Amino acid sequence: MDSDDYYMESGEEDLYSDGADDYNDGADHDDDTDDTGFLGDDDVDSSMISSPRSHMNYVVLKEEDIRRQQESDIAQVSMILSLSKVEASVLLLHYHWNVGKVNDEWFADERRVRTSAGLEGGPVIVPYSEGGKVACGICFDYFCRIDIVPIMCGHAFCSTCWTSYISIAINDGPGCLMQKCPEPSCPVAVGRDMVEKLASFEAKDKYDRYFLRSYVEENKKTKWCPAPGCEHAIEFSATGTGSSYDVSCLCSHSFCWNCTQDAHRPVDCDRVSQWIRKNSVEAENTKWILDNSKPCPKCKRPIEKNRGCMHMSCTPPCRHQFCWLCLGAWSEHGEGTGGPYTCNRYSKAKGQGLHDEAEMKREMAKHSLEKYTHYYERWAGNQTSRQKAIGDLEKFLSVDVMKLSDKQCIPETELGFITDAWLQIIECRRVLKWTYAYGYYLLESEQEKRQFFEYMQGEAESGLERLHKCVELESEVFQYPEDTPKQDFKGFRTKLTTLTSVTKTHFETLVKALENDLSDVGFASDVEVTTLAL
Repeated sequence: MDSDDYYMESGEEDLYSDGADDYNDGADHDDDTDDTGFLGDDDVDSSMISSPRSHMNYVVLKEEDIRRQQESDIAQVSMILSLSKVEASVLLLHYHWNVGKVNDEWFADERRVRTSAGLEGGPVIVPYSEGGKVACGICFDYFCRIDIVPIMCGHAFCSTCWTSYISIAINDGPGCLMQKCPEPSCPVAVGRDMVEKLASFEAKDKYDRYFLRSYVEENKKTKWCPAPGCEHAIEFSATGTGSSYDVSCLCSHSFCWNCTQDAHRPVDCDRVSQWIRKNSVEAENTKWILDNSKPCPKCKRPIEKNRGCMHMSCTPPCRHQFCWLCLGAWSEHGEGTGGPYTCNRYSKAKGQGLHDEAEMKREMAKHSLEKYTHYYERWAGNQTSRQKAIGDLEKFLSVDVMKLSDKQCIPETELGFITDAWLQIIECRRVLKWTYAYGYYLLESEQEKRQFFEYMQGEAESGLERLHKCVELESEVFQYPEDTPKQDFKGFRTKLTTLTSVTKTHFETLVKALENDLSDVGFASDVEVTTLAL
C-alpha cells in the first residue's frame, strides 16, 4: 500500500469511536487517491483525520457529480411539468434549485409562476418591418428576417446586438443567469439556448461555470470546499447520529460546514468566530497601546516611554513636555514637588483619587492582555506542533517506514501502530488547540466549571505529551538494530499502542464534556484518572 492510499483509507476510521462503524460516502470516494497526494501545511485534516462521529452525514461531490445531479433535477422538472429543459432551467434558477417548491408553486398557479419566472411576458410584439426587412430593437438597422433572432416575447434583435448583449452580461458576473430580454420593460428570461446559439466559446464556458456554481451556492444543503483551488462541494445532511459539522474534503482540507472555518470540534462556531476576531492584529494592537503607553495631556496621542527619565517630550507639532508619572506639565516641576527627577505628585494625586480611573483601565487592559497571551500562545503552540507532526508522518510514510521495516525485518503492514499514533497525535493537537479558545471564554465566576475543565484538559494534554514524546524520539532508535535488540522493539510496540489508546480515551472524554458545555461538572470528583508507570 503506498502512502496516498493509506491517507484515503485512514480517513475512513473514526478516531473517537470503537472502530465498529466506518465512514462511507458512497461512490464519491472510490479510487480517488490521486486527488489527494501528500498533506499540505495548511489544509491537512481531512481524509486521514476523521471527525468523531459514528456515521457520516455528508457527501463529497466532484464537478461531475454536481453536474449529474443538476441535469437530473432539470430532467425531472421538464418531465413532470411537460416543459423544455431550457424552460425547466429558468424555473429552477428562479426558485433556487428547489425542485419541490417548483412543483408546488406550478400546480398552485401555473400562470403566476410563468410570469414571475420569465417564461412569458405581455402580448407578442410584431417587430416593425419595411420592404420585407425587420428593424433591430437595439441598433435600429434593418435586417433580413434570417439575420434577426427572436425571443418568446416577440422582441426582435439582430444577432450582432444579441451577441454583444449576452457577452456583456456574462462578463458582469453570475447575474447573467437571470438576464431578461433587452427590451427594458420586458420580463421574459434569456435561456441557455440563446447563450449556446450566440455567445463566443469563452463566454459559453464562463456562463457554464456560473450555471454549475449556482446549483451549489443556491442550495442550502451544499457548500463549496473553502480550500484554495478546490472545486469539490460538500452536501451535508443532519440525519447522522452526531451533531458535529466537521467535514473532510477529498482535497485533504477539513473544515466546519456550518461556518466554513477550519474544523474546530468540540468548540462551537460562535466561540470560534469570537476567537478569530480576537486574534485580529488591530484588536491586540489596541490592547498593547493601552498597556504600554500614556496619552499626551495636550494632544492625546499615545506616547511610549523609551528612555529612563520621566521627562517626556511629545513629537512635533505638539512638542508638549510633561511628567510620565503624573502627566503634569514639566514646567511645574520645581523644588516644591520634590525636584524635576523625583516627582512625588503622582503618589499624592493617586491618593486623592485623581488617577484611579485611568490607572484602573490600564490595569484591566494589562490583565486582559496577559490572559489573552496565555491562551493564544498555547493555541498557536499546538497548531505549530500539529503541523510538525503532519510533516513527521509524511516523512515516516515516505522514508522511515521502509527503513524500519528493513532494519527490523518485519513487513510494513505490522508498523501501522506507529502511523495510528501519529494520526492520533495530529487529531488530538487539533482538539487541544481549540480547547484553549474555549477556556479563554469561560467566565471567571464559574469556578467549578473552570476547575473541571482545566483538570480534564490537563489530563488529556499530559497523555498527549507522553504519546508525542514516545513516537517522536523512541521510534528513531529502532532504525538502527545493531544498537537495540528485537526484544526492545516489542516493548516499544506495547508501550506506544497503550499510550495511543489512553490518549484517545482522555480526549474522547474531554470532547464529550465540552460538547455538553461541562454540564457534568458535578461528576468531576468521580472521574477516574488512568496513570501509567512508563
